[in-house]
Amino acid sequence: MTNSVPALAVRNVAKQYRNGPRALDGVSFDVAQGEFFGLLGPNGAGKTTLISIIAGLARASAGNVSVMGHDVVAEPALARMNLGVVPQELVFDPFFTVRETLSFTRGYYGLGARDPRCGDDWIDEVLHNLDLSDKANANMRALSGGMKRRVLVAQALVHRPPVIILDEPTAGVDVELRHTLWKFIARLNREGCTVILTTHYLEEAQQYCGRIAMLKLGRVVALDRTQALLRRQAATRLVFRLGGELAALPADLAAGAEALPDGRLALAATDAGAIESALRRLREAGLQIDDIELRHADLEDVFLRLTGDAPEPAAPVATVG
Repeated sequence: MTNSVPALAVRNVAKQYRNGPRALDGVSFDVAQGEFFGLLGPNGAGKTTLISIIAGLARASAGNVSVMGHDVVAEPALARMNLGVVPQELVFDPFFTVRETLSFTRGYYGLGARDPRCGDDWIDEVLHNLDLSDKANANMRALSGGMKRRVLVAQALVHRPPVIILDEPTAGVDVELRHTLWKFIARLNREGCTVILTTHYLEEAQQYCGRIAMLKLGRVVALDRTQALLRRQAATRLVFRLGGELAALPADLAAGAEALPDGRLALAATDAGAIESALRRLREAGLQIDDIELRHADLEDVFLRLTGDAPEPAAPVATVG
């Protein structure tokens, strides 16, 4: 398989549930081999439906999906052999140990203990890198929620797929697991594994994902490199709190000001000149600034702007003149 073949190709995918909503509406994007790709969106955007279609658990009403060049409908076995999915829900068999669970999962793909790539040595390596070695012979029922989630990750990796989908992999888990998981996943990505991440922890997506697709109501509303989205969709802001006697902002500043829930105000700060100008106007108006900070744009700002999944509008800012 050449690198020119996308790791994941989604072409005009639609999903219409009978007597229900249209969950996906013409979704298209490619994920290149070796990418760390983010698939983001608010609840109800269609992410879970799309992942189910990619994994072969649901059928698209229109369009097609391929994994490493293999159509998920026409070549389901080959598509699934090339794909590992870490589900959001904790699903486990309570009758087996951790090692038995991984061995059985490997067997579903026709692989055995002596397989040169996915044999027992690989299981040992996965257990070690996910800090599960000391739990290898523990029954799944005896594990904590965080440990069970590590096993889900291990199950997705046990057949050594070139493409991994992580669906909310760190939801409800502790800092230690997050660090362990991301260290291992980042290593696999450096070694050429394609990683597709869905998460509501947007700081994780911003840190790891080189490119991002955002869904809203079943449609792609943004598809670009992470840094390009940050530059184009979100602005650095000057955040400050006024002190002393309550006074109104000058009209030219109030027009672009946002009142934050904590009582502070925010102004767009496109460059150093804009910051200097805003501070000068505040001084000229006789306003006292108690505290001030320059808040750089992050992925949450982009997410709220593009999806509209924002808090209630803030109260309007008073003006003079």
